[in-house]
Amino acid sequence: MAVLASIVVYSCMALCLMSDAVAAQLRVGFYSQTCPTAETLIRQTFNDAVQQTDDIGADLLRMHFHDCFVRGCDGSVLIASANGNTAEKDAEINQTIEEEAFQVVDNAKAKLEAACPGVVSCADILAFIARDSVAHYGGGFYDVPGGRRDGRISLASDTSELPGPDLRLVQLTQIFARKGLAQSDMITLSGAHTIGIAHCSAFASRLYNSSSSSGVDPTLDAAYAAQLKQQCPTAGSDTEVPMDPPSELGFDNSYYQGISRHRGLFTSDQTLVSTPAAAAQVNLFARNSAVFTSRFALAMVRMGSIGVLTGSNGEIRTNCRVPN
Repeated sequence: MAVLASIVVYSCMALCLMSDAVAAQLRVGFYSQTCPTAETLIRQTFNDAVQQTDDIGADLLRMHFHDCFVRGCDGSVLIASANGNTAEKDAEINQTIEEEAFQVVDNAKAKLEAACPGVVSCADILAFIARDSVAHYGGGFYDVPGGRRDGRISLASDTSELPGPDLRLVQLTQIFARKGLAQSDMITLSGAHTIGIAHCSAFASRLYNSSSSSGVDPTLDAAYAAQLKQQCPTAGSDTEVPMDPPSELGFDNSYYQGISRHRGLFTSDQTLVSTPAAAAQVNLFARNSAVFTSRFALAMVRMGSIGVLTGSNGEIRTNCRVPN
C-alpha cells in the first residue's frame, strides 16, 4: 500500500508540473487583439438562451466539467458521434445534458465565426460560458484565461474517468488527484450542485437499496428521504428533482448547508462530511457564502487548465461538433 501511495503521489506531482507549464500559456484577455468581442458575444448568446430556458446554465457548467475530466479541456464533449464511433456526448453519463445546451455552444460558435473566423476555440467557449452561468445565478463574475485549442478525438469509453454519484470521499479524492486537483478543490467544485436537477436513478440506491431495515441510507435525513420517496416512488422512477431544493437557481452556499443537515442528495455529496478535515471545509462554506464563491472561482480556473492543448497543438474547430 505504501508503494502504491508513493506512485500515486509521484504521478500527481509529475502531472501537476506538466499542467502548470502548459496552463502558463493560457492568459486572461487572450483574444483582446484577435477577437476583442469574443467574451461579449458568448455572454450575449448565453443571456439569450437563459431567457428561454432558465436552468440551461446548470447543463453548460456541467459540460465544462465533463469536458475537462475527459482528455482535458479540449472541447471533446461537443463532438458528435460519427462513422461508427460513439462520442463522449452520447455516453450514458452525458445523456442527461439537454441538447439545448449543445445548441447554445453552436450558436455562440456561429457568432464568433462570423466575427472572427478560425480564432476562438470550442474549448474556450465552454470555459467562458461556464463562468457566465455561475455569474448569472449569483456566484459572481471571475476572469477566465483563454488560449485552449480543440482536440480531435472523442470516445464514449473515456467517460469512465468521470466521478459518479455513488462514490465515497476516498474515491473522489483519488479521481481529482489524478487530474492534479486537491481534495479541497473537489469539495469546492462539488458546490456546482447548488444549481440544476437530477434524475431519481442517480440517487435511488439511497432510498431503496440501503442495508438498513428501512432501506434508506442512514446518513440521509429522514424527512428529506420521505420527500424524495414521494417524488421518486420507485427505484425506477424517472422524475427530475432539484439537487439543492432551497436554492435550485441560486448559486450560493445552500448546498453545503444541506450537507451539514444530512440533506446531500447524492452519496458523493453527503460523503463530503465523512472526515473531520473535509467536514471542516463544508462547514466553513455553509457559514460563509463569500468564501465559497471566491474559492469556487479559483478552483474553476485550476480545473480549466487540466490537460489543455495550446500553441500549435490541437486545432480551432469551425464546427464544434466536427473535427476539421
